[in-house]
Amino acid sequence: MRNHEVTQKHNLLDSNGRLTEPGWSKSLIQAYSREQIKKRKTRIKEWDYYYIMSNSNDFCLCLTISDLGYLGMYSVSFVDLKNAVEHTQSVLTAFPLGKTNLPSSSVIGNSCFKNKSLDMQFLNDGKSRHIVMNYPVFNSKQGISCDIVLTDEPKESMVIATPWREDEKAFYYNQKINCLRAHGTVKYNGKTYTLNPDTDFAGLDWGRGVWTRDNYWYWGSGSGQIDGVPFGFNLGYGFGDTTAASENVIFYDGKAHKFDDIVFNISDNYVDYWTIKSSDGRFEAEFYPIIDRSALIDLKVIVTDQHQVFGRMNGTAVLDDGTKIEFKDFLCFAEKVHNKY
Repeated sequence: MRNHEVTQKHNLLDSNGRLTEPGWSKSLIQAYSREQIKKRKTRIKEWDYYYIMSNSNDFCLCLTISDLGYLGMYSVSFVDLKNAVEHTQSVLTAFPLGKTNLPSSSVIGNSCFKNKSLDMQFLNDGKSRHIVMNYPVFNSKQGISCDIVLTDEPKESMVIATPWREDEKAFYYNQKINCLRAHGTVKYNGKTYTLNPDTDFAGLDWGRGVWTRDNYWYWGSGSGQIDGVPFGFNLGYGFGDTTAASENVIFYDGKAHKFDDIVFNISDNYVDYWTIKSSDGRFEAEFYPIIDRSALIDLKVIVTDQHQVFGRMNGTAVLDDGTKIEFKDFLCFAEKVHNKY
């Protein structure tokens, strides 16, 4: 059944380590536990990724805490949308194997990393999300820090449980929370940016799973508002077996509106305009890139080729009741990523 919605609470994995019920849901109905995974620890991947998009200051801040089994990666990106420049810097650790202690749910719990270079904390008491980061050596010791509180979390999100045909014990359990209002400050290169919760929004990409070795994916996300009403979207395809459900959702006024398949028509150099269309006509847009945040590592055995493109989008989105939402100059990103590891 295409776009099968999971509505009953149960464990994510069965006793054999396979997904109990592939599909999508509006919250973390299926319960994740590392202990139920039937693959070696080096294959388990867990991450929390926040983006904060500031319309009032023309920048995007991206923060990652991830435990990829044999590798820990803790990253900060500052994307200057006014001048079309960015800097990304990461701390890597060897074989964390779960010692990062990322929470088994996004509902409550803290994700933290600290060493002599970077202190990053994603704090969640179940009522609000508090992001604190200090990275003095960032960008040749220009330094970056933030103290941000995220509020007004929508009641509904996009959650997907996706298997792989080639490995019955591989799975992707992912939640995207859009349209969180951002309060606080970001300090970078001697300048303090104050976030305005009326115009500045954040999103969370929360993921747990075991992947196969070689994958491509396409992902796009935006969070903001139209005429004072929170509006956003999550677009994605190419990752795992999405026969049961896609991860394409329109968010409007706290509600998730599911739609079908999506395709990104991308230029060869990534910074010419794209078109993005769904198979059911419920999402159609033109994407005008500002900057391609690209990164390539090719060690043959390990390959990561990433193009996260930030820009603005014009288009239409159709809600479940047929209401058509028009958006213009909507700040967002879309990406194409190839990982082999």
